[in-house]
Amino acid sequence: MAASTFTRGALLSAAAGAGALVLAGAAASRAPAIAGEATHAGMKGHGGGADGPTFRQGGVVDHRANGFNPTEILRDFDWGTTRRLGNGRTLREWTVVAADKDIEVAPGVVYPAWTYNGRVPGPTLRCREGESLRVRFVNGSAHPHTMHFHGFHTAEMDGVAGIGAGLIQPGKSTVYEFDADPFGLHLYHCHAGPLAEHIARGMYGAFIIDPRKGRAEADEMVMVMNGFNTNFDAQGNQIYAVNTIAFHHVNEPVRVARGELIRVYLVNILEYDPINSFHVHGNFFDYFPTGTRLEPSEFTDTVMLGQGQRGILEMRFRTPGLHMFHAHKTEFAELGWMGDFEVVG
Repeated sequence: MAASTFTRGALLSAAAGAGALVLAGAAASRAPAIAGEATHAGMKGHGGGADGPTFRQGGVVDHRANGFNPTEILRDFDWGTTRRLGNGRTLREWTVVAADKDIEVAPGVVYPAWTYNGRVPGPTLRCREGESLRVRFVNGSAHPHTMHFHGFHTAEMDGVAGIGAGLIQPGKSTVYEFDADPFGLHLYHCHAGPLAEHIARGMYGAFIIDPRKGRAEADEMVMVMNGFNTNFDAQGNQIYAVNTIAFHHVNEPVRVARGELIRVYLVNILEYDPINSFHVHGNFFDYFPTGTRLEPSEFTDTVMLGQGQRGILEMRFRTPGLHMFHAHKTEFAELGWMGDFEVVG
């Protein structure tokens, strides 16, 4: 892979892909911040090279208008509220609200999303193995939705059409109840049809069940790999990211301490592409597929995941400085799925 493929200072975006964004149904707050437009005019030889067409250097989205910041999402675990039941078990409860919301997914690119609790991805719900769980779901969207959780539960709690509460219509609500089982890294998402659109619009989130004895102390973070089909043709995506915002962790590197155990909860929910990946520079990690075992399956620097697959990555950085991470697919990285760990100490 050529060194010019991943340029850190200028935020890379393929000329044709970025220049052809069509934001159907969305009102852009400003013109897309694309340098070089969508043409090769003025370029010589084989193209623009390392400084070819890009999102303008340093361009960032309006996190305040979005109502969330990916840097905060990284370490934001929603433990809900708890109370002790008569049988001695812990009941953990959450309220999750669906809402339609325009979000800026790249500088100047506004996308009409469907959200859980006003953000994409939705809140990272976290609990402990063996607890009793209760999720009150309120549909404030203009469209029918559900919440489908990966893990053990009864058919009535599956969050699919025609079973149990089925589709939750606009203005209606329901309650999902099940036990925290098995421990590991899971996810939840809407299971209303057309399923691909509901996922592509942003209706998903991570769901973590800690083992009874816990895991080793670590700097923990969640990365949900996603993307946005901004021209709505269901043919691939024009923007790729972790936790929604293209190139966010190039502008705001993930700050970690040298020698400290880093634990990444990695989920792939990318729609319209068959596979996604994670690669870290200058390091290797222990990989725990789905997090349902306490022993790693491999020691590697790259993992490939289909939609719905997830795993836990554990690593320690030996040297300070910027260590890049990105999808090991050039197109995804150049359209937003890239960032840096800033190792200090």
